[in-house]
Amino acid sequence: MNFLAHIYLSGENDLVKIGNFMADSVRGHQYENYPEEIRKGILLHRSIDSFTDMHPIYRQSKHRLHEKYGHYSGVIMDIFYDHFLAKNWGNYSEEKLEVYADTFYHLLDAHYDILTERTKGMLPYMVGRNWLVSYATLEGLEMIMFQMDHRTKNRVAMHESIVELKQFYTEFEQEFFLFFDELQQHCLEKLAQL
Repeated sequence: MNFLAHIYLSGENDLVKIGNFMADSVRGHQYENYPEEIRKGILLHRSIDSFTDMHPIYRQSKHRLHEKYGHYSGVIMDIFYDHFLAKNWGNYSEEKLEVYADTFYHLLDAHYDILTERTKGMLPYMVGRNWLVSYATLEGLEMIMFQMDHRTKNRVAMHESIVELKQFYTEFEQEFFLFFDELQQHCLEKLAQL
């Protein structure tokens, strides 16, 4: 799962959303240095990643990409699944995606001092190119993939994965729906534990 799914799966608590969003740049036990709700978000993020990586449906999706993209097939698949969430946003939220994204960007700005340095560095690109909304279209997705290629020093041509996305679009989307239902339930249970 990529940014949009992590934020959405955090529920209504703003600090949990922020923790979940920036969790990749918080190593090991560093999460203990943050306020309780931020910590919950970081731990939820880690739980989502573990659940996703081990899930047979996600692995089936990722397998289609593995031969060509290797280690990066998981990164690509996370972005593809965010595409399906954004594209089908109306199934998951009554709030328009544009409004949801804008509200989240303002939330990050309001809590800028608590963000990790890595998150602060990424923020201008994310907001400037409106990544959360861009996930919804193939054109937006391709732009994001080009940016990912740049960030990873073009180790693999991730932008080319749009070909596989189009080729297996129906299969990927059906797998997303099945997987995401289970992931939502997992997150509800995990949030109740935290």
